[in-house]
Amino acid sequence: MKAAILCAVLVSAPLFAQDKPAAPKPPAGPGLTLTTSAFADGGIIPDPYTMNAGPAAVSPKLEWSHVPAGTVTFALILHDPDTSIRHSTQEVLHWLIFNIPGTATSLPEGVPATAQLPDGTIQGKNQRGTVGYMGMGAPAAGPYHHYTWELFALDTKLDLGPDATREDVLKAMDGHILGKGVVFGRFHR
Repeated sequence: MKAAILCAVLVSAPLFAQDKPAAPKPPAGPGLTLTTSAFADGGIIPDPYTMNAGPAAVSPKLEWSHVPAGTVTFALILHDPDTSIRHSTQEVLHWLIFNIPGTATSLPEGVPATAQLPDGTIQGKNQRGTVGYMGMGAPAAGPYHHYTWELFALDTKLDLGPDATREDVLKAMDGHILGKGVVFGRFHR
């Protein structure tokens, strides 16, 4: 009988043991954050960055922080999700720029329209078929369009050239995205 009681105590002992609670996980830090001083996030995009400035339209200064560890390069896509080209899922592409060095924390205002920048950054062709930034041009008739800048932190350098399409860049980035920051602005003429 004593053996049976001892056996029951030994078997049930783990049920009554006080396990030390697991230490709480520290809160996650903020993710990749993209900002611009040219306008408030979600605000109206000023004329110098739009087709209202004509051929003199320039890209706004962009800055980012909270870069994920292991970032090798960045890619930036500026598009107008409020459009549908030729009744398809294709949107107007305003800027495609990739292989921005992972050490970068900003792009200056007025990035020159050259296929390759001195630091190795590559610019693809926009909707017009020209290299570099294309200002916003939503017509006055109708609602504001929501122009979206998407910055991707990547764990690799993309093996693509300036002839790459948005689809080429998205496909090459797939499986290599460490973080994403977004800022958007509104515009119509």
